[in-house]
Amino acid sequence: MRKILAVLAVTVTVFSVEGLRGLPSGYCESGKHHGSKTEPQFKEKYFTQTMDHFNFNSMGNGTFSQRYLITDEYWKKGYGPIFFYTGNEGNILEFALNSGFITELAAQQRALVIFAEHRYYGKSLPFGKDSFNIPQIGLLTVEQALADYAVMITELKQQLAATDCPVIVFGGSYGGMLSVYMRLKYPNIVAGALAASAPILSTAGLGDSRQFFRDVTADFENVAPECRDAVRGAFHQLKELAEREDYSCIQSEFSLCKPPSSAQDIHQLNGLLRNAFTLMAMLDYPYSTHFMGNMPANPVKVACETMLSGSDLLTNLRNTAGIVYNSTGLLTCFDLYNLYLECADPTGCGLGFDSLAWDYQACTEIDLCYESNNVTDMFPPMPFTEKDRELYCSKRWAVVPRPDWLKIQFWGDALSTASNIIFSNGDLDPWANGGVRKSLSSSLIAINISGGAHHLDLRGSNDADPVSVVRARKTEADLIAQWVKMERTRLRQSS
Repeated sequence: MRKILAVLAVTVTVFSVEGLRGLPSGYCESGKHHGSKTEPQFKEKYFTQTMDHFNFNSMGNGTFSQRYLITDEYWKKGYGPIFFYTGNEGNILEFALNSGFITELAAQQRALVIFAEHRYYGKSLPFGKDSFNIPQIGLLTVEQALADYAVMITELKQQLAATDCPVIVFGGSYGGMLSVYMRLKYPNIVAGALAASAPILSTAGLGDSRQFFRDVTADFENVAPECRDAVRGAFHQLKELAEREDYSCIQSEFSLCKPPSSAQDIHQLNGLLRNAFTLMAMLDYPYSTHFMGNMPANPVKVACETMLSGSDLLTNLRNTAGIVYNSTGLLTCFDLYNLYLECADPTGCGLGFDSLAWDYQACTEIDLCYESNNVTDMFPPMPFTEKDRELYCSKRWAVVPRPDWLKIQFWGDALSTASNIIFSNGDLDPWANGGVRKSLSSSLIAINISGGAHHLDLRGSNDADPVSVVRARKTEADLIAQWVKMERTRLRQSS
């Protein structure tokens, strides 16, 4: 996703994890957002977490160290609210560095800020390097992750003498889904949730499997219809070369490290190229970023300029993919199977251990059966049906997906009896139409951000921000302040 949601496909140009390990032990500085005056110091800590919350005789009744980042720099101790980020499919540090709105809001509302890392991601590996073996991987579920957060919040409130401090959860993409679920499942612990770019409907199997790549295409089409046509034309030329098995030409045109030699290699190349457009659509921010890769300002516009820069469509397609995969210009060739991993998420699983964890989640609870078809979108036909998913997942992880489980367990589209949730989405984000776009009640608020990409509202203030996201953050801040006040009243009355 993502990433994911998160999420999502992380390329070799990633700045996040490896580039940040040189920070002083125990501390990490927030990313600098032009226009923002809040640059908090997070302290890295570890929480002793139960491995299996739902079975008293499982995996030796063990515990593991779950990482979290915390700052009390703005907190009015014992009184101010707690802003808790429900970590998603990756290293929690990357999300902390790219969610400056939360710390800006904490400065306004005198809140304690905690970013919790999701089990099986980053440094929070319950079984170390064996975490991705069967059966150890079986403790990676949405339910276990939510229970982790509920236990962590409850115990940290006791430790910090903050039992009367209202808790608001925040999350983006898959993390936003988790924030919704926390409010649904633990309303006794969580007073409200900001769920940014949370595709809670599409990942529960509700909606159209063509929606995601149709909306990726629309982003490029809205810059210029000729851009969409050029992309489609380039993929058609690639298809013709593949049908003639002119593999040396394909290697040359796309600067591949090795010549392709099979239909599978061509399928992999199509996936790698499609993934580049997916990432640029998701991360179409109005300024350059180092989140899930190094991206220029307005990458969709840059991509279209590249696609329309000359008559050689294949060269243009290669150079456009290079915006994502070779942002530094240091790669001399593209390695098909190292830059992109095919998995149970057609929008990309990323690389490294995090990709294994997300692949498993996409094989169990998170339904990501999205397809491209070259009719409603500009990409080669690449189906991914429930049957395809089942075959892949049974072979890879020895599991059978449960397509309707999220709908049953976390309400699907029957959310009207819930309360105190903000569903924010940007109209540039291909995940947006998999989420809630219309308010469902006076306390289930949908905020649609014109010109906004993937959870833009969670990012720190920037001079290049569209007016729409400035207004969205103001609305979010006001609603959260109301929820905090309501929760304080409730706590007083119940004591």
